[in-house]
Amino acid sequence: MKYFSTIAALICLVVVVAADRAEAINSQAGTSAFSFLKIDVGARAVGMGGAFTGLADDEASLYYNPSGIAALEGNRVIFTYHNYVADLQSGFLGYIRPVSPTRRIGLSLSYLNYGDFVQTDLSGNITGKFSGGDLLIGVSFAEQKTERIAYGGTLKFIYEKVQSYSATGVAVDLGAKYVSDRGRWGGGLSILNLGTQLSALGTDKDRLPLMFRLGGFAKPRDLDLLLVGDMIFPAHDAVAFALGAEYLDLKPLFLRLGWNSFGKNYRAYDSKDKVAGLSFGFGVDYKRWQISYAYTPSADLGSSHRITLAGGI
Repeated sequence: MKYFSTIAALICLVVVVAADRAEAINSQAGTSAFSFLKIDVGARAVGMGGAFTGLADDEASLYYNPSGIAALEGNRVIFTYHNYVADLQSGFLGYIRPVSPTRRIGLSLSYLNYGDFVQTDLSGNITGKFSGGDLLIGVSFAEQKTERIAYGGTLKFIYEKVQSYSATGVAVDLGAKYVSDRGRWGGGLSILNLGTQLSALGTDKDRLPLMFRLGGFAKPRDLDLLLVGDMIFPAHDAVAFALGAEYLDLKPLFLRLGWNSFGKNYRAYDSKDKVAGLSFGFGVDYKRWQISYAYTPSADLGSSHRITLAGGI
């Protein structure tokens, strides 16, 4: 019973903080620091629309819900490369290690490379080039309290640099997860980027992109199908919804389809693009490894591609 009380307390925290921020959402839209923290990671999760909070059953849990690493067996790693829109490049690396039969620790690194920009003077004359990027280093801990319940957290240090200017921040992620006795359904919640900006690129500090996620999954009886769904409550934007599915009957090949309502933000006002927000992907198992690919059309901004290698070592 005390474990259910812990999860209930986390849910209450989500509701209370979300209510406190609700009135400020519209005025703060697009103003948060370290926007790269909002970029989903992992080709498998993205192929299912980014709906991974309740499922959280592979190495990408380091990003979506740290409690998910508690059930992973052995030493695990994940390498993700993301060819983002507008020539941006990002990646995510993670390592997970057991420290006891029920406890795991994890290390993660996430980066975003802005590429090169043309530098000009006040008259518009080209004076050279400059670049920028973001970096995150995280340390995670998770515990499997019972066969059904797990919890976890991540401490994150964040660094950003543009030309000769830099900014830093620190944050924590918190998560919990429940799985039914036969593993046919379950759910989870996470609070991401709960922290502060320590130093800013300019004189004013901005809030971090605080985010609350609630999700669930189901494996319908007699169907080789995994269904997932998330509700995402950003403190900086409107509520988003993510839905996805993974087809399991072609093992070792897995087919994935997803949709995320945040995709509408990629469309211009008069855009006729109807597929923004959709995602497609597949994965292939080989021994203890899985290689996955995800394609996300981003309407007028172009498209993005992710490839992930994850497994045991």
